[in-house]
Amino acid sequence: MDTMKIVPGVYQYTAVDDCSRFRVFGVYTRATGANTLDFLARVVEEMPFPIQRIQTDRGGEFFHAKVPARLTDNMIKFRPIPPRSPHLNGKVERSQMTDLQEFWARQNPRAPKIGQRIEEWQCDYNWRRPHGSLGGKRPVDRLSELTSVTPLNEDVANMYDPRNERYRHRDYKSDRALAALWELRRNVGNASAADAADCAVSKANAKGQRSPEARFPKSERMSV
Repeated sequence: MDTMKIVPGVYQYTAVDDCSRFRVFGVYTRATGANTLDFLARVVEEMPFPIQRIQTDRGGEFFHAKVPARLTDNMIKFRPIPPRSPHLNGKVERSQMTDLQEFWARQNPRAPKIGQRIEEWQCDYNWRRPHGSLGGKRPVDRLSELTSVTPLNEDVANMYDPRNERYRHRDYKSDRALAALWELRRNVGNASAADAADCAVSKANAKGQRSPEARFPKSERMSV
């Protein structure tokens, strides 16, 4: 999952399936935690299979406290990539280049119905457009080929163990320190390690992950 600034006040959210290249789009006025939550609800609803994990960069819109919490509620693993590693998000980065060339180059980003236009583009991309990376097939063709090995909702729920999912901090150095403490707490299980991990999480929260309800804006999806 990624966001891309088109022009000031117009941001594209994109989610792409790693196996089939099936995608979901959204257009918003800003990249924020609230808009990420709104888009995530769309992704869960519109992806034609249960989602097992989501990979993002370390943009602040993905690290608002309510975003990881929503992922946990949906039994989705959160896997942010290290900073300055766009190659790890290569599929979504390349797909956004396609959007710039084949969609946005022919659109007025501030058109009143730009949300409807991008939904039409999403349909074309998934159901009509052949893809070189898929050998000329469409994403929907690839989904059909993978039907027999695609896990069902019950399978995904059974594979998800919240005990294996740790707190993720936006700052990479802090996140690695928390990961080390989490592993210590998980493997050793003694009281001092647990206390140290809890203390580190609390300090990390205080440092850069404040999330008071009063500062959480409403979703700003552009009209369709």
